[in-house]
Amino acid sequence: MAGSVAKSLRGQGSAGIVTGRAGLKGVDARIGKGPAKRPGAQVYLVVGTLDISPLVVGDRTDWDALWRAYLAFYGTERPPEVYDTTFGRYVDADRRDMRAWIARADGRAVGLVHVILHAHGWQEAPVTYLQDLYADPSVRGRGVGRALIETVYADADAQGRPNVYWLTQTGNATARRLYDRIAVATDFMKYSRS
Repeated sequence: MAGSVAKSLRGQGSAGIVTGRAGLKGVDARIGKGPAKRPGAQVYLVVGTLDISPLVVGDRTDWDALWRAYLAFYGTERPPEVYDTTFGRYVDADRRDMRAWIARADGRAVGLVHVILHAHGWQEAPVTYLQDLYADPSVRGRGVGRALIETVYADADAQGRPNVYWLTQTGNATARRLYDRIAVATDFMKYSRS
């Protein structure tokens, strides 16, 4: 099934990797099924040499490096205990409110996505908040970010959470070019107590 949407990352723009949500129809049926490539991980999407799978305990070193780079992109850092707590939450099988995936190209960790699932006061179905999305600069523009978002979309659809949303900085033009192709920008502004 994955072969019907798979294309090589080599030389492809993001539109050539996954052509949209309809392009994942063949993959949706595999969610939660199939053999694992690594112990504890189920393959959700394989696009050419890109493998996206749920985060597992054995991913800790790669996840640390990716999350540290993500935080640095936003000009921040967190103490080691926050890394421990956050990673622990994402790999805790008993938690149903937080999920994470890691992307590997040719076996090298190149991206991550974190989501938080929560109830919504205006509808019965829960919603998915995409909190963190990161692609290593060496693979940007090659479909990794899009494939990670599409993985979140497929998971949300399969679990009855059709609403997926996220925030980005207004000046993040590179990311916004992708987001404008696969989502709808709203006119809401974020306010924060801090």
